[in-house]
Amino acid sequence: MAGLGVVLLSACCGGKGDTPLYLDDSADMEARIEDALSRMTLEEKTAILHAQSKFSSAGVPRLGIPELWTTDGPHGIRPEVLWDEWRQAGQTNDSCVAFPALTCLAASWDRDLALLYGQSIGEEALYRGKDVLLGPGVNIYRSPLCGRNFEYMGEDPYLASQMVVPYVQGVQQNGVAACVKHYCLNNEESYRHTIDVDVSDRALYEIYLPAFKAAVQQGGAWSIMGSYNLYRGQHVCHNARLLQDILRKEWGFDGAVISDWGGCHDTDEAITNGLDLEFGTWTDGLTMGKTNAYSRYHLADAYLERLRCGTASQEVLDEKCRHVLRLMMRTSMRRDKGFGSLCSDAHYAAARKIATGGIVLLKNREQVLPVTKDVKRIAVIGENAIKWMTVGGGSSSLKVRREVTPLEGIRERAEAEGMEVLYARGYVGNTARTYNGVTAKADYADSRSFEELLEEACQVAAKADIVFFFGGLDKNRYHDAEGADRTIYGLPYRQNEVIEAVAAANPRTVLCLVSGNAVAMPWADAVPSIVQVWYNGSEAGHAVADVLFGDVCPSGKLPFTIPVALEDGPAHCAGTDFPNNGPTRYEEGIYVGYRWFEHKGIRPRFAFGHGLSYTKFEYGKIRLSAWTVRQGGSLTVSVPVTNVGPVAGAEVVQLYISDPACSVERPEKELKGFEKVFLQPGETKTVRMTVGPEALQYFDEQAHAWVAEPGEFIVRVGSSSRDIRWRAKFRLR
Repeated sequence: MAGLGVVLLSACCGGKGDTPLYLDDSADMEARIEDALSRMTLEEKTAILHAQSKFSSAGVPRLGIPELWTTDGPHGIRPEVLWDEWRQAGQTNDSCVAFPALTCLAASWDRDLALLYGQSIGEEALYRGKDVLLGPGVNIYRSPLCGRNFEYMGEDPYLASQMVVPYVQGVQQNGVAACVKHYCLNNEESYRHTIDVDVSDRALYEIYLPAFKAAVQQGGAWSIMGSYNLYRGQHVCHNARLLQDILRKEWGFDGAVISDWGGCHDTDEAITNGLDLEFGTWTDGLTMGKTNAYSRYHLADAYLERLRCGTASQEVLDEKCRHVLRLMMRTSMRRDKGFGSLCSDAHYAAARKIATGGIVLLKNREQVLPVTKDVKRIAVIGENAIKWMTVGGGSSSLKVRREVTPLEGIRERAEAEGMEVLYARGYVGNTARTYNGVTAKADYADSRSFEELLEEACQVAAKADIVFFFGGLDKNRYHDAEGADRTIYGLPYRQNEVIEAVAAANPRTVLCLVSGNAVAMPWADAVPSIVQVWYNGSEAGHAVADVLFGDVCPSGKLPFTIPVALEDGPAHCAGTDFPNNGPTRYEEGIYVGYRWFEHKGIRPRFAFGHGLSYTKFEYGKIRLSAWTVRQGGSLTVSVPVTNVGPVAGAEVVQLYISDPACSVERPEKELKGFEKVFLQPGETKTVRMTVGPEALQYFDEQAHAWVAEPGEFIVRVGSSSRDIRWRAKFRLR
């Protein structure tokens, strides 16, 4: 029967189930949903609206409707846990490929890599029998201290929107739902359950919502995860305005809204305000994972009681069930899915390609990089050169079959050139190896004093022709990790002292920053080269070696601004607190990231969109397809780009729009287009970017509408938000 592509919906007797009913998979999905609803009891309907285990919700066995299985992402498929506990299940077949953190993907500015990422991780989820991947994350980067920034796609709504769409489409090609998170305003972790965000409608619509809207309307996301925080006094997992008014009515979302684990707090709000699937609620001992209390969930017995006594609407129940059944029919009930694949050569290759595409060369004075043939001895210094970064960080922690560390990748590549590699620890951070049942390969224990480690690092550095210092943050609490925010902007573990001493011992010191966040760089002028290498997953060591040795020309661009000082940023200026427990007003409004720095005239350490190359690109004269545009019309911006350097490479051409004569205040620049172009030495290609009506609009709070005022606009094209090569004016009428 399975080979005929049919689904058994009922095999019961009596009434409508007198004879078994088979529906062909090609039958209209909505008709199948309505048929299933007509056959389900009240108890069966409520049962599919809440968890039955840590990561699954119930189906309807009587009707052949299977369970729904979710898995944490968004960088890899989480190892299996026991049915009713967070503890690892101890399986031997639940390893995965760890893909780079999403900050790295965003730094690639490459839509094709986003599609490859989604396709690859979707195949791993499919192989593991998962129906819903809990990712990607697209919350806007508001502060460098947010512990979960590494899981998101940066500070700009347009960049995040462009990168999330192919990721979602790639995942869902496998019959696995992307669950885009955390909708919305999840911009800090320490008080994520109690922070109550108040933000202007203009900032909400222009900054914090666009990536979610794009995921829904362009990406076709099948599910959305509500965030933990409150918005204007109501938890987001059952927030009427965000879920009903905006997500459903304005955007037309037809999928399922899933609570974050423990994000549901109120039965009546959960019923009426748009939540469809409730997971992880902390009731009657479930907090510690010891008591099976799934019947105590807000959408379980409490909901059923209200339905039986008539205080809850049957119509609302059926609409929730439609959303969940639609999700099931797109995933767990879909018959045309393949089998996927796990830990394949293709997935490791994809992880490596994405990682190299996102590595950002921030500084390269005197062309210290790439490594030249005359180098005979390389010093690698720093704990982050040997540390597994796939272990830790919260729900994105993974169990990988392999993780190539930077030291391993550099040694492998150097040996091929006959180069010697020396290593010194330099500093000792958190020496814990085990997180959530997964143990890293290396033993990080080291009893030496800071002074002994520093002396060794300087001696090793002095012997080398070039030094690679691997520092930054890690996946420990108060660094880059779920559930807590960073407490300092600077580097931990006295790294600044080590960096300054090593740079003094060897002026050819390259700083390789492993992090998902910006960090203070008081030593920036003391080192000739700085590379942002991110958390790059299973192939981290190979990817960084590819770039350092010049096998891959770096082409990544920053997806967020790196301030000189923390107080330079919008969430930390005078009069603001971060993190904040309770009511919090986003006083900066629309001025987030580079918009803020431009608005205040503050020069950052490194600008949004910045990234260097081993080659050089020249921009020809900008051309516009029209000098006057009608309302609702569009124009094309063209610019020839030539690789005038010695090696093949890629440039990200960025387009920014400004509206200087608008009746309301608007940012100096807003990213509204980009293209990544690959060029051989001497090659020229013309990059074309379309400026559509939406690129000229702002959100009018009084009219509750997007508005583009007639008048003069400026289009700027460049290599970063501060490196503008050409500008031109046009008029909207």
